[in-house]
Formats: sequence, C-alpha cells, structure tokens
Amino acid sequence: MKTLRLFTLIPAALVMSLLLTQTSFAKPSITKIKNPLQIDPMNLTGQSGGVIKTDCGHIPTIPSQVIEVTESLPYLQLTVESEGQATLLIDGPGGRFCVLSDDAENRPKLSGYWTKGKYSVYVGELSRRNYNYTLSISQQQK
Repeated sequence: MKTLRLFTLIPAALVMSLLLTQTSFAKPSITKIKNPLQIDPMNLTGQSGGVIKTDCGHIPTIPSQVIEVTESLPYLQLTVESEGQATLLIDGPGGRFCVLSDDAENRPKLSGYWTKGKYSVYVGELSRRNYNYTLSISQQQK
C-alpha cells in the first residue's frame, strides 16, 4: 500500500514542480543578419516581459530573440515598439547592455557598430504585465 501511494505522489509532485517553475524548454530561433539586410527594416515579434526582475525591468527566462551577426556591421539599429514600457537587454560579444526608452514615443533603441557574433535579446517590461512587441532591425541611420 505504501508503494502505491508513493507512485501517485511522485508524478503529482513532478507535474506541480514543472508548472510552478515557469521554465520554458523552447529555444528561440536564430535570426541571421547579413550585410546588407535583404529586408530593411526586418521586423520580429513576440511578447515583452517575464518573471525575472532585473535593473532592466522584468525579462523572460530565455532570450526573446537570438540574433547572429554573420560579419561585423558598421551600423545596425534595434528598436522596440510596444504598448507598455518596454526595455531592451542585449547580451553579446561586446558585453551586456540595458536600454530604456529615451524618447517621447517610449521606444527603446540601440544603434552603432556591431561585431560578428551571437546576441541574446531580451525584451523586458518595466511593469509586471506582458505586451506584444515588434523589434525592428535596420541599417538605415535615422
């Protein structure tokens, strides 16, 4: 009888553990950036925010997007548009950068020289809510 009870408790505990951790086993696809961009701007979409509280807002446990720059680019700009207060956390070969909105339209953006390599991009949110976002990638200097 004890063995039967043990076999019913272990699966239930495992299911509860998986539900409470909110860990996603899905990996984001890798978007390759080549010079010149075939589509400019290139738009990627997703949902902002997450469960991890950082100085760069609430971010997801896995990157929102992974961008691979196949060769160093003299200029590239990333801009996030969202209904909320989106943030942009970029972790790549040059370091880790947090970008908050600095314009009246509440669009965080980062531009400049990008070295070859993979960049993990986290689209965060200052509030604890989630919003749909569009991440625009462009080589046009605006």
